Amino acid sequence: MYKHILIPTDGSALATTAVKQALDFAKAIGAEVTILTVHEPFHIFTLETEMISDTSAVYKEHAKRHAKAVLEKVDALAKARAVKCTLLDVEADYPYEAIIDTAKKKKCDLIAMASHGHGGVKALILGSETQKVLAHSSIPVLVYR
Repeated sequence: MYKHILIPTDGSALATTAVKQALDFAKAIGAEVTILTVHEPFHIFTLETEMISDTSAVYKEHAKRHAKAVLEKVDALAKARAVKCTLLDVEADYPYEAIIDTAKKKKCDLIAMASHGHGGVKALILGSETQKVLAHSSIPVLVYR
């Protein structure tokens, strides 16, 4: 069975529900987990409002604070379930690539993640990170809806 599960999260309510389910699964099978958050680097030319209104330093500090808050919440969920957990925050232009690369580097044998993302036109242009992970990963992916 699976021994090491990568659980990427953005801290949203849907992702947190998937994290809880994945942690319960990990506990049931005796697997350890790595929890991953991914934030985009600061770009001068962007459509993201945080990057338009902030300086690079302010944006990076905000991203670090957000990642820390997300990871602390997930760490508490893992501890409550007595699941061995490693926490990571990675900066990457393409979150799906960071997810796959981290799974490979950490020798994870399963990626467990939520099925959600952008809606409307943005989804048509970008696609969801879950879809991209499914399309490009050689590691099995468990999708929570």
